[in-house]
Amino acid sequence: MQWLLDFMAQGGPVLYGILVLCVLLWSLIIERLWFFYRELPRLNRALAERWAQRSEHQSWTARKIRTAWLSQQKQATQQYLSLVGILIAICPLMGLLGTVTGMVSVFDVLAVTGTGNARAMASGISQATIPTMAGLVVALTGLYFRTRFKRLSERGVHQLAEWLPTD
Repeated sequence: MQWLLDFMAQGGPVLYGILVLCVLLWSLIIERLWFFYRELPRLNRALAERWAQRSEHQSWTARKIRTAWLSQQKQATQQYLSLVGILIAICPLMGLLGTVTGMVSVFDVLAVTGTGNARAMASGISQATIPTMAGLVVALTGLYFRTRFKRLSERGVHQLAEWLPTD
């Protein structure tokens, strides 16, 4: 645990913001994983059973009910995906903010001590590079899951459409 605190201290205050964004992003990712692998199959089966219980499937009303169910399911599968995308976009920007604040720290050291104190500059340089790395890593992991969730969304709605035949 101490190594994490040391890492956070090396990265500067911006790293705490990236940590908050990371926790929020991963909370949404875990929720979406739960939804796609646990809830969506159950919801699709329940709608398919309700559809099978209908006496007719070809009337205007039946087609509208089917369309409404598919639309509701599509909305449910795409819930939080835009927020995940926003968090993915913000993480590298927060890393860039860390880079700028770290470089300001380096320039402050240069202004006070000149170029002769490499040890003092090293702290600012690590403050400039660690948040950039952290922001990019968080964004890349989120990008993978966002793409996966889009595919799972399309697959889940397509599966439901197949389970609700219009005869």
